[in-house]
This record gives sequence, C-alpha cells and structure tokens, in this order.
Amino acid sequence: MTTNNIGKTKRSTDDLIDDAIDRQQSWLNNRRRFTRYFLRRFNVFEKDEPEQPKVVVVKTEKETETHQKNKTIVKSYWLPILCALIVILLALFIMLFKINAPVKVITPPVPEPIVKPVARQINSPSFDLVRIEKSGNIIIAGRNVRESNISIVINKKIVATKHTNKSGEFVYAPSDALKPGNYVISLIDTDKNIKSEDSVFVYVSERGYKNSVSLLMTKNGSKVMQAPELMDGDLVVSKIDYLDTGRMVVTGRALPRLRVSLSLDDKYLGFARVSDYKNFGLGADIGKLESGKEYKLNIRLHDGEGTTIANIEHKFVMPEMTGDDNTFYTVRRGDCLWIIARNFLRRGVLFTMIAERNNIDNPDLIYPDQLLQIPMKD
Repeated sequence: MTTNNIGKTKRSTDDLIDDAIDRQQSWLNNRRRFTRYFLRRFNVFEKDEPEQPKVVVVKTEKETETHQKNKTIVKSYWLPILCALIVILLALFIMLFKINAPVKVITPPVPEPIVKPVARQINSPSFDLVRIEKSGNIIIAGRNVRESNISIVINKKIVATKHTNKSGEFVYAPSDALKPGNYVISLIDTDKNIKSEDSVFVYVSERGYKNSVSLLMTKNGSKVMQAPELMDGDLVVSKIDYLDTGRMVVTGRALPRLRVSLSLDDKYLGFARVSDYKNFGLGADIGKLESGKEYKLNIRLHDGEGTTIANIEHKFVMPEMTGDDNTFYTVRRGDCLWIIARNFLRRGVLFTMIAERNNIDNPDLIYPDQLLQIPMKD
C-alpha cells in the first residue's frame, strides 16, 4: 500500500457527466466545421435555385375581344339588369300574394238580331202525334197550311173536320173512346182536296192502352209512334220490327247472359243471348204475313237450365204494308255492326252495307243512341 493516494478523494459522478458533455460538444463543433468546409468547397451556397417554368396562357384575339365586350356590357348595363330583376321579383310577389279582386267587364249594348221566320213549305197534311190515352181516347195532332180546314179520316170515313191555327197546327181529341180493334187514320185538306201522303195504323188492345200500338206508315218505311209495354218480370220487349223481306227483329232488355227465344204461332224461330249490358236482339225469317190476319208472338226468357222464367205473349193483326225500302235502328250499349247486320240482313258480313249507308269510316266504332239506317233493298 502506497502512501501517494493518502488524502485524495474519489471523482464525483457529476464531474464524469460534465466531462462527457464537453467531449461530445467538441466533437459536434469539429463536425460543423468540416461540413462548412465541404460545402464551401463545392460552392453549394453560391448557386441560385432553379427557376420554375412559368405557364403562359395565350388567348386569341376573338377570345380577348369577347372577354372585353362582356366586361363592357356588364359595366354599361348593370343598372337595367338590376331593374329587370327587381321587376321580376315584384311580379312574382304580386302573382303569389295579391288578392284577386272581382273584375267588372263592361260590354257595349249589342242590338238583337232580327230573325225572319222561315216559312215551311207544306205540300200535304202530315201527322205529328197519334196516341191512345189511359182512358182509351185517341189524340191526333198534325199540321197543314195555316188557317185551313183538315178532315180526319178513320177507316175511310170522315169523323171530324178541324181548322188549323196561325202556325198551321191542329189537334183532334174526341170524347168517346175507340173500341178495341184496328184502325187506319189519314188526313184530307178539305180546301184543296189533298190527301196526306202518310197514314197511321192504330191497334187498340182489349187489355188497355199499355198494349196498344200506333204506327206511322210511310213510303220509306214505318215509324213507331206508340209502342206497347211488353213486360214480364225481368223481360222487357222494347221494339218489334217486321220487314217486307219476311224477317222479324225483336229487341229488348233482360237479365244478362241468359237466353231469349222467339216463336210465332207456337213455331220455334231461334234464340239469342242477353249481353252483359242487359240488351238482346233476335232476328228470324218468318216469311210473308197476310194483311188483316191475327198472329201470336211469344218471347220467352230461359235460365241456365233452359227453364222458362218469363214469357211475353203478343197478339197483333198484320197491317197493310206501304213499302219498306229502309228501316231504322237505335244503337244500344254492347251492340256491334256485325250483330245488327245479322239480325236485319241475315248475314253479319253485310255490316259494310250499313256502314256505307250511314257514312261510318270505322265500322268498329258506333255509339249508344246512334240512329242507323238499315238498307233493305241495295
């Protein structure tokens, strides 16, 4: 053991740390100096940064002029544009929020047109109405030359003479009821001795006015003036047409999709189905009927099993035919020209004749209550 270390103390930890920090700081300083020297050597700090290329947008003269013009328009017309916007906003406000006040329309007085009555040329007396009333009395109305004398002829016998008014109209209504039977009525202009071109066939039924018939007979066909009310439960017959071709057409209403049959003097003639609109039409050939002879017509309604659930028996006396070149038919819901042609003309393919006669461009388009003229001798 030596005596040199006697009285000396051990180095503290703080001194060791400070010494290490000094050495490290010296090393960093030397590194900085070397780095500066190296950078100066290669003149890094003296070089300028490379300039970024500038993008130059080249505009054409036309674009430049347009741009300048737009700027000029905006600068020159900014006030009118602002005013227009204000007006539009005010108009929208008025349309949305303004309360509509009643507008008074003042129309200048217009003198009423002077209408001159057109005189109707009458060549012979004519019928307007022939009807059997509930009491059985008959009413006959017609027209002729004004303030003239008209004689009413029933079954070739003059029964009364009437005087027409200023409009040329007359009415005949006797107090006595007609007895059941057939009557043919015509008119005669007493002053000029001119007979009416048309006549009226009247059938007065024993079962009352509901079963009576009034038929206007003309050269061009016949027109029902009063039809009998043929009804039995859900079966209603609205019209019976007899054509001089020997064909009869019966139309009416019944329960949909049931079957309606027709027979004349107990001879079965055929059947037809009721449409979904409760209408039916049935045509059959019955041959020539003798004038003045009584016939019995039966229209029956059958259910799905064929049982008769309604029956209309119509007895009539055949009047004398005056010619029937054409007849008329009123279209009902569910009708088509094919069925109408089959009933009246025997064959459905003849529907083109009906379309041509009535100027129908589209045969598939007909309307309820449309009156069709049926050509019988074309």
